[in-house]
Amino acid sequence: MGVAKHYTVERVQTGVRMEKRLLKVLKAFAEYHDLTLGDLLEGIVLHAFDGKCPFGRESLKRLQELKRFYGLDLDSRASHRLVESGPAHSAKPHSVRKEKHAK
Repeated sequence: MGVAKHYTVERVQTGVRMEKRLLKVLKAFAEYHDLTLGDLLEGIVLHAFDGKCPFGRESLKRLQELKRFYGLDLDSRASHRLVESGPAHSAKPHSVRKEKHAK
């Protein structure tokens, strides 16, 4: 078996906002696998970009357990439909994009 190739990258700090329970599940899953949250998210995104599921059967089972534990009742059908609660936030979905106008 060959030696795994390593890739040198430049990482940046980001201030991404995310649904609270979803973040709890991701952090717990990363901790379970002794990964940083950033490493986990990079892996998920790179798999998604290749059209692959980043999780095996056991990982999917663990994720379901964590979702139950943290009360996360959302699934992919909720994607791009999340709105923030509370009076300080607008009721616009977060996926609303500003259109660029041609000049």
